[in-house]
Amino acid sequence: MNGYEVIAKRFRPQKFSEVFEQDAIVQTLKNAIRLERIGHAYLFCGTRGTGKTTLARLFAKAINCENLTSDGEPCNECSSCTEITSGYSLDVIEIDGASNRGIDDIRNLNETVGYAASNGKYKIYIIDEVHMLTKEAFNALLKTLEEPPSHVVFFFATTEPHKVLPTILSRCQRFDLKRITPEKIEAKLFSIASELNIEVDKGALKVLASHAEGSLRDAESLLDQLICFEEPPITREHAIKALGLIQTDFFFRLDQAASKYDLAAAFSLSEALFKEGAHLQHVLESLAEHFRAIARTQMGESPPLPEYATSAKIYSKHHVLDILDYLIEALEKGQRTPFKRIHLEVTFLHIIRSMKKIPLDSLVERLEALKNNAPPKNEKVVEPVLDHAPPEVIEPVAPPIQEKVPPAVPIKEETPAPIAQEVPIFPETPTPEPTPKEPIAPKTALPPSSIQEKIKHEQVMRFASIELNGSLKK
Repeated sequence: MNGYEVIAKRFRPQKFSEVFEQDAIVQTLKNAIRLERIGHAYLFCGTRGTGKTTLARLFAKAINCENLTSDGEPCNECSSCTEITSGYSLDVIEIDGASNRGIDDIRNLNETVGYAASNGKYKIYIIDEVHMLTKEAFNALLKTLEEPPSHVVFFFATTEPHKVLPTILSRCQRFDLKRITPEKIEAKLFSIASELNIEVDKGALKVLASHAEGSLRDAESLLDQLICFEEPPITREHAIKALGLIQTDFFFRLDQAASKYDLAAAFSLSEALFKEGAHLQHVLESLAEHFRAIARTQMGESPPLPEYATSAKIYSKHHVLDILDYLIEALEKGQRTPFKRIHLEVTFLHIIRSMKKIPLDSLVERLEALKNNAPPKNEKVVEPVLDHAPPEVIEPVAPPIQEKVPPAVPIKEETPAPIAQEVPIFPETPTPEPTPKEPIAPKTALPPSSIQEKIKHEQVMRFASIELNGSLKK
C-alpha cells in the first residue's frame, strides 16, 4: 500500500509535448534552449493545477540534460534527469515560499548562490508560491536576482502575481498559464482510464472535467476519488453522487414548476435539498450553471443534455437573463445571510413568479412598437369642415349691473368746498355696453383620429403600469 502513487503524480508530464494547453510557453522555452538564450529569472503565473511547477522542472531538466533531443526534449535517462525527476538533485533546489518567507531564509539563499553546480551546467532555484514572501525578503532578493552568477537560474511560481513586488516582476520573464479546456481534460482522463484498464463512462468524465474548473490536477484527483467510490463501470450518476453534486433532473423539476406557476414546489424542492444536506452556495452555483446552459441553448448552441431543449422553450431570453442577474446577487447575499433555507426558498419563488412578470426590456420594445404606429407629435388634427354655417345661437344678455351709490355724507357749513369738488369714495366708471358673444358651434362627434389617439394613450398607460403591478390585467 505504501508503494501506491496517486494519479496526479504518476501521470505528471515528463516531456514538453505532454504539457496541455500551454503551447506558446513551451515553444518559447524550447527556442530559448535551442538558441542558448537562457534567462536568469522566470515567473510562471496561473491558476492551480495548470502546470507552473511542472514547466519549471521540465525546463530545469532540459537545460541540464546530458543527451538533449533534437527537438529540445529532455531524455529522462541521464543521471541529471533521473535525479530531478525523483527530487534528489543537488542542482535543483525547491523552496516553499509559504514556509520560507522571511528575510533570514533569503539571506541563506544568497549565501549558497555563489557555489557552483555539482553535476549539471546550471544551479536552479524553484520558489513556489513566491507571493507569500515578505516585503523585506523580496528586497533582500533584489540584488541577487538582478545580477546573479552565470550558472544560477531562478524559477518562480505563483497563483497571485499581483502580490509580487513590481521590482521583482521587472527582473523576470513572465509567462501566464491559461486554464485547460474541459475537452482537453476529458481527453486526458480518458487516456488515463484506458491505461489503468478502468471502464469509465464518458458522461462521468465530462462531469469531472467541468467540475475541475480548468485544473488538470484537480480532475486527476477527482478521478482517483471516483475509482475508490464505485466498482467499474463508473457512470455519470456515480460521479454526481461521489462528488456530492445535485442531480440534474432536480433543476428540470424546477423548470416544470415554473411553467405551471406552482409556487408550492419552491418549498418542496427546498425541503428535498436540505434533507440531502446540500450546501446553499453550491446549490446557487449549480442553479446559475443550469440557467447558463439554458441561455446558451437559446443562443443556438447544442444543449449538453436533451432536456435543456425543452427547458429553453419554457423561458424567454429576457426571463433567463433576468434570473441570471438575480442569481448573481443571491450568491453574494447567501454568504452573509444566516437564514440559508429561507434564502433558497425565496430564490425558487422568484424564479417561478418571474414567469408572470413582463421584463423591462420587453416592455420597452412594446412601447417602442406602439410609438412607431402612433401619429407624429407635430401632426395637427384637422377639424371637419361643414357645408353650411352653423346656426347662430345668441345667448340672452344679462341686464347691466347698476352700482349702488352710498348715501351722501352731510356737509358741515364751515366747509366752503362743494360736494362735487370732493374726491368720491367710489369713482364713477362708465358702464360698458354689453357686446354680443361669439356664436357657439353645436357639439359634434370626435373625429376618428382623436379616438385612436385616446385608445393608444390608454394602452401606453396600461403597459407602463406593468412594472409596478407585475402582471397584465385583462
